[in-house]
Amino acid sequence: MIRNLAPAILALAGLAAATPVSAQADFRSCLSGLRSQAAAKGISGQAFDVATRGIAPDMQILELMDNQPEFKTPIWDYLAALVDDERVQDGKAAMRQWGQALASAEARFGVDRHVIAGVWGVESNFGKDIGGRPLVQSLSTLACYAPRRREYFTGELMATLKIVQDGDIDPANLRGSWAGAFGHTQFMPSTFQRLAVDGDGDGHRDIMTSVPDAVHSTANFLKKAGWENGLPWGYEVRLPASFSANLAGRKNKRPLASWAAMGVTRIDGRPLSGDYAAGIIVPAGVDGPAFIVTKNFDAVYSYNAAESYGLAIALLGDRMKGLPGIRTAWPTDDPPLSRAQRRELQHLLTSRGYDVGEPDGKIGQKTREAIKDVERRIGLEPRGRPGGKVLEALRG
Repeated sequence: MIRNLAPAILALAGLAAATPVSAQADFRSCLSGLRSQAAAKGISGQAFDVATRGIAPDMQILELMDNQPEFKTPIWDYLAALVDDERVQDGKAAMRQWGQALASAEARFGVDRHVIAGVWGVESNFGKDIGGRPLVQSLSTLACYAPRRREYFTGELMATLKIVQDGDIDPANLRGSWAGAFGHTQFMPSTFQRLAVDGDGDGHRDIMTSVPDAVHSTANFLKKAGWENGLPWGYEVRLPASFSANLAGRKNKRPLASWAAMGVTRIDGRPLSGDYAAGIIVPAGVDGPAFIVTKNFDAVYSYNAAESYGLAIALLGDRMKGLPGIRTAWPTDDPPLSRAQRRELQHLLTSRGYDVGEPDGKIGQKTREAIKDVERRIGLEPRGRPGGKVLEALRG
């Protein structure tokens, strides 16, 4: 079923005028080839034509593809922005509001509701930052121009067109990240096809507008990824001085008793206990925080294939349970900033005449350029990093 496509098409039609004629012709040629592939996947020509009519490539996506924060940002900065007091409080409020949906997802799939909420918080800030890029446009651009993984993005485009054809989600609502992830918990279209479930009983799978559908679908994902009910994801540990970094690694699992025999303890000094295998990860090296991680951490990791991402979800879930945050200091003399501190930094930059746009705590190019100027003035390497030294200099 094809429904309510007009708003999405009108929003995109104006983009074609901003694209050079040669690029438009190249894009249309690529779309023609994709149309044939779609037909082979059972997607009607009508569905394809209506979904792609008037769109132009979004070339900014290729730049975003090379600047993914999970791999470009120091781990302490990444976690400081995602697991701060503000997000913890917002998360507790969201869990109270949607407690029944989270409880039923936990009961149905055997996945800790706090971890489900952790995914929700990291992926979309509990539905506040779902993303606004039209999926068909983003994935068509990547299928035609991505320097790598074109086949993957082509498959995601086909899955998106199938969602449109099946009528699960209003196509006008199919907006998300540059890479095509969408909804409260940011499923890729192919993941949606495989694992999305109806959580509110209305007969549809709509992770864009239904929180119950989103949290049940996420619980299903984690269960299928190997989550074991009753097993912790892990916890912070203290390493002995003799610990070799060669022993670390998410995949280098061994019985807890083996780690205990080496002198590894919980961060508070208590001995390790439990009859399961685990690895140890040291995201900033052995001089920084260390964590025991189990197969449940692997399940969370599989959501986005980045250890920093997996830690953000796990630690946010712990904080929403009321557990403390990381206790070991990061190996840096320039402390990371929370989102509230980043907003303060942006306000201070604005008061000094820098144009950084709206002080929203999100560090975009304007803010980075302003920070670089401040870093030069205070004798730091101009990297554009929102750190404690820059904030203190601005306060002074």
